[in-house]
Order: sequence, then structure tokens, then C-alpha cells
Amino acid sequence: MKNYINFVQLLGHLGTDPEIQSLSNGNSMVRINLATNEPYRDKDGNYQTKTQWHRLVAFGGLADNMATKLAKGNQVLINGRIENNSWENKDGVRQYGTSIIIREYMLLEKKKVEPAEVS
Repeated sequence: MKNYINFVQLLGHLGTDPEIQSLSNGNSMVRINLATNEPYRDKDGNYQTKTQWHRLVAFGGLADNMATKLAKGNQVLINGRIENNSWENKDGVRQYGTSIIIREYMLLEKKKVEPAEVS
């Protein structure tokens, strides 16, 4: 793997199906939400889980690939970089957000599909 200064690696499950769109420059962009879980012990010593949600974005051929291969519920390993953005909303208020720009991914576990009942 290449050395990056701004590098993040996440392992989690997709909370949404990929949302793909075409950009004005002809490239594709996909957006996905990823849930990661962090186990910890509460003050009584009981195990708890804290879930964090991450906004993921990919571009170009990677976006096209992800849109066809991934689905809500898949477990994936993501390598990418953190990008902070700001914009003005429709009311002129400055908004801030953080996204993970995906460099590569690995599908680890496909969504389990329940067999259809035959009537």
C-alpha cells in the first residue's frame, strides 16, 4: 500500500445502497454511509457498543465499480483520506461536514439475502 499522510482505514457495514450520480465533467461520483462499531465497557463493567456513521465518497471508475458491487448491509474495508468541507445552505448559513474520499475498498461480506418463500 502506498504511503499517505492523510490516511484513514475503516471497517464497517454499509448503511445505505450506493447513490451514484454523473458530474458535469463526465465523471461518476458515488456516496455511501458506513457504520463502524466500537465496543467499550460502561461504568458497571457491561459491554456496550458505540456506532459512528461516516460519509464516504468515490469518483470515476471506482465509483462505477462500487455502485454495481455494493449494497446496504455489506461489510467493507475502506482506505481513503479525510476531507473537510464547508458551504452555505439555502438560508446563507455556513455548514461544515467531513467525508472520507475512498482510494480503495475491499468487500468482505455480502449482505445476507433471505430465501423467498414459495407459495
